[in-house]
Amino acid sequence: MAGSQAMKAGNKYRTGPLKTRRLPPGIGFIIGNEGAERFSYYGMRAILIVFMTQYLLNADGTAAMLSEDEAKGWFHLFVSAVYFTPLLGALISDGLLGKYRTIILLSLVYCLGHLALALDHTVTGLTIGLGLIALGAGGIKPCVSSHMGDQFGQSNEHLLSRVFGWFYFAINLGAFLSMLATPWLLEQYGASVAFAVPGLLMLLATLLFWSGRNRFAHVPPSGMGFVSEVFSGSGLKTLARLSMIYLFVAVFWALFDQTGSSWVLQAQHMDRDLFGFEILPSQMQAA
Repeated sequence: MAGSQAMKAGNKYRTGPLKTRRLPPGIGFIIGNEGAERFSYYGMRAILIVFMTQYLLNADGTAAMLSEDEAKGWFHLFVSAVYFTPLLGALISDGLLGKYRTIILLSLVYCLGHLALALDHTVTGLTIGLGLIALGAGGIKPCVSSHMGDQFGQSNEHLLSRVFGWFYFAINLGAFLSMLATPWLLEQYGASVAFAVPGLLMLLATLLFWSGRNRFAHVPPSGMGFVSEVFSGSGLKTLARLSMIYLFVAVFWALFDQTGSSWVLQAQHMDRDLFGFEILPSQMQAA
């Protein structure tokens, strides 16, 4: 093939978008992956505070719950890590492995994090699980949406806004459903099941993405040369201008993510009856 449909020597996958005015093949796999992954992440995150303050155990099986302040510290350290590790994911993706392989590799790490939380309810399991999930969830964050953009060329770029609308709908649907489901699972079946279900959704997300491999355009990594470009004079000036935006963005997210910690703890002391049904504290995050 020539032009945008060319394949590099030794690469069995297409390395550029197809010349078509229609939707690229494989978009459904990316959107399905994102919806399942967001269910996985937000479902696990929705029950973290309640788990740490009510279900955490010692190695001998005795209760070892954290105080509310300790639990909030753990929660926000984890969320901070999730928003820091995209830098690592971008470095691996653009410099070494490319987006597809980075997503697959770190998705498997992500699954292992869920497994640790489902099997080990001690501080050790919590540390390992949250560490692996922070690496996986954060590491794939800069890759998935940009990988979807790679599927489009000039002939069908007019469809990008529509497809990203579907993409963000899948994100919100997965997050909303998980925030209703996993608190109920924790209440009814305990921590093992409540953490296992998001883990199974992450495994499904990984399998969905892998299933689309022959339909995707696999843009190869550009190498590590971009690092020197970033830290050049013009690159640093660009970062300085962007940092002013991110200062305000950081304040927003610092407040927004209180919904997973302080909001849940406050909800435990509220009247949560709605038309005869009691809303669980962690389910308040779905509002």
